[in-house]
Amino acid sequence: MSTGTTDHPSRIVGTAWGLLILNTLGSAGAETIIPLPRSLIQMATMGALAAAFALALAVNLRLRIRASAYLLLLTLLLVPSLIASANMASGFGALFRCGRLALFIATLWLLSRWWDGSLTFVRHHIRMYFVVLGSVAAGALISPGAAMPELYGGRLVGALWPLTPPQIGQYAAVIIGLTVLLVLGRRTDRTSAVVVIVPSLVLLALTHTRTATLGLFIGLTLAIGSLVLTSAAARRFFVWAVVCAAVAAVGFASALRAWFLRGQSQENFTSLTGRAKVWDALLAAPRTTSEYLFGMGLGDKSFGGLPIDNSWLAVYNEQGMTGVVLVAGIIIVLGGVALLRPPSLSRACAIFLISYCAIASYTEAGLGDASPYLLHLAVAASLLAAPAAATPPLKPDVPRPRVPKWARRSEVI
Repeated sequence: MSTGTTDHPSRIVGTAWGLLILNTLGSAGAETIIPLPRSLIQMATMGALAAAFALALAVNLRLRIRASAYLLLLTLLLVPSLIASANMASGFGALFRCGRLALFIATLWLLSRWWDGSLTFVRHHIRMYFVVLGSVAAGALISPGAAMPELYGGRLVGALWPLTPPQIGQYAAVIIGLTVLLVLGRRTDRTSAVVVIVPSLVLLALTHTRTATLGLFIGLTLAIGSLVLTSAAARRFFVWAVVCAAVAAVGFASALRAWFLRGQSQENFTSLTGRAKVWDALLAAPRTTSEYLFGMGLGDKSFGGLPIDNSWLAVYNEQGMTGVVLVAGIIIVLGGVALLRPPSLSRACAIFLISYCAIASYTEAGLGDASPYLLHLAVAASLLAAPAAATPPLKPDVPRPRVPKWARRSEVI
């Protein structure tokens, strides 16, 4: 495929997107069936990012990019990251993470050339994460004990690649929501949708991930609500969804409550599985003016050796209030643009992704560093981008007839 076309991303662009997804899978998680050294996994993920940048650059050698407020704010987020990381308070690893974030953002800038409001990146997103979920399902079939270990309370984890239950739940919820919207918009057939949705629902249920489940239902409600006035299929789906939810709430109330509690005590549930204690300690920790404004530098999203599990507090800890303002700007700008767009399937998909990320940000970290959440928002930005204006064909140069000097003099007179 020619690199000059801007109608649809080429296969190289799709491959680069898949490599970005591989980079954000992470290297920490459950023990796999075949033990994989963390250093080897990190080499694979960082190699995927370098390869994604190389492919994006190769397919966009002229460095043509699309104007994007989302990418501009992400680029500005590098400033507090670098200022804080330069102090070396978080060690040399902070500077390494800054370099990774810079390369990640640069790759998105290169790929922005193909952000034209179409659903192409949605399809790339679904395909790549479906492959990831396929590896999770394969691991569960090969070794159910390793896929649902007692260490995680019997919740589904990645047995072939180290993935945690929240990661799997996130990937499943996102592709379920996007596929449902594609069906409502008649952009995919029902057979293909069932192949994606049903296994993903099973995996989501096995992860017992509350945040992903709430994000899926609330995000879909908002997205379908944006289509209700213009789509009969959306109206029918909305009515059936409300009826099924009411029946499930009445008939399966005890089972749903047990699934949500995951065997936890009421106290543990109300403290968000101990997250609140980490949050209180982080907010109570003394900080200098520089640390308050620019944070401590990019780290592993933990405080006192415990995961922060909140995007806003993680950004506050690592990039300060400056980072919090920029990340809030990203959500506000994308959400505002989505609300101003006329009803369409692209707009609905963008609303789903934005709302899902906003909901998940309360109990998951990732909005301030290279992560799947930034890729979800990048897809939303690509959906909200205006279609590229067609370049009019150049007219062939036609030589003008030579005018004699005496004629030119007479024209002046």
